[in-house]
Amino acid sequence: MERSNMFIEKAKILGRYLEETLESNQVELERATELFSKTLATGNTIFWCGNGGSASESSHLATELVGRFKENRISLPSISLNADTTAITCIANDFGYDEIYARQLQGLSKPGDLLMVLSTSGNSRNIVRALEQAKISKAQTIALLGKGGGPAMSLADVPIIVPGSETARIQEVHLLIGHTLCELAETALGF
Repeated sequence: MERSNMFIEKAKILGRYLEETLESNQVELERATELFSKTLATGNTIFWCGNGGSASESSHLATELVGRFKENRISLPSISLNADTTAITCIANDFGYDEIYARQLQGLSKPGDLLMVLSTSGNSRNIVRALEQAKISKAQTIALLGKGGGPAMSLADVPIIVPGSETARIQEVHLLIGHTLCELAETALGF
């Protein structure tokens, strides 16, 4: 198969993942949009976390709110829990890697805040612990997941599961959802 045909085939897979995600998560996407915008409208903070490529997306999406997405506007409260290497290494050393996000949430979050987790499987123990801590802290949760959702699915207030098993395609759909949430929040807030 020619390289250009291979590219087109991969793009078609992404299109199928996106279409299936939109069809199977209509209610969840509406709930996520409302919760995301309401959190920012009330002055609460959106926390983000993930592992590997999902960590990179978490940092990217947190910055879309602190900096800007489409419009020049006031900075919005958003923190990527995987961005502070000092906190991560301290917590991993003293409490174990499973606690790197939960421990930060324990100290930083308050009722009305929102935790956004990104995980292609929903199986990572540090993501599960973050969702458990969010419940204790009375923060709402949205989980962008894939590969069936894993244990994270049942812990999230709003689980959004990308059907499929290709990690890269799942992450691409997660990024589109995150960007859309940021854009819709800017619109809802009047920016």
